[in-house]
Amino acid sequence: EYDISMEDLIPRENVVITMTKLGYIKRMSHDTFKAQNRGGKGIKGMQKLDEDYVEELFMTNTHHYLMFFTNTGRVYVDRVYEIDEAARSAQGRNIKNLLDLQPEEAIAAILRLERRVDEKGNDITFAEGSGNVVFATKDGTVKKTSLNDFANYRKAGIIAINLEEGNSLVNAELTSGADEIVLVTHDGMSIRFPEEDLRTQGRNTIGVRGIRPRAGDYVVALAIVDPQKTLLVASENGLGKRTSFDEYRTQGRGGTGIKTM
Repeated sequence: EYDISMEDLIPRENVVITMTKLGYIKRMSHDTFKAQNRGGKGIKGMQKLDEDYVEELFMTNTHHYLMFFTNTGRVYVDRVYEIDEAARSAQGRNIKNLLDLQPEEAIAAILRLERRVDEKGNDITFAEGSGNVVFATKDGTVKKTSLNDFANYRKAGIIAINLEEGNSLVNAELTSGADEIVLVTHDGMSIRFPEEDLRTQGRNTIGVRGIRPRAGDYVVALAIVDPQKTLLVASENGLGKRTSFDEYRTQGRGGTGIKTM
């Protein structure tokens, strides 16, 4: 007698996921984008509506998990194979039809989780000690929650962070417990601090002060420090620069930060 799950019937393959600003999401085989010589005009990536543009594009695996965090602080979890496969030129399916989003909700961050199993084949992706999720909100609040707290996710979504009136979730990132975090504001201020400065909090909590934006300013980005890489900062008008993380000195969380641009 064999115990076969739906998942056992789905081949493991690398796929490309794209999602547009208006929320159209699709999955494509990674073979879809064949290597080309530079200097050409490229191939059409998708049929899209006017005013819409691709906001997320990443490679993942059909067996991996995707965590969708919304601007209102909720999280939805789906498996990659549950996202409809579509042709390169197709628009895809609206995320509101895939997840039971509430009317005012939009996706603020997507995290990819590699599915992990123990020697008996049990899924341990959300097991105790498998990392944290760090959140940043528009008003400069940050929060760290154990990945294990999201193990009992539901189709209708669950609370990931409590937000006060007028605040919204900007981004979420996976951390190891020993990472450093950089926050950047709309007016070009930044702060860097170790995640050890954040105590682990449950899902249904607000978090603590990460940066104190000046009047009229607000947080636009959260990044995890990687000493092997540089931080790319891009402005609304298309100016961009790369800076070594060494130039962002570590500070205590909760200050006004230093100029980044």
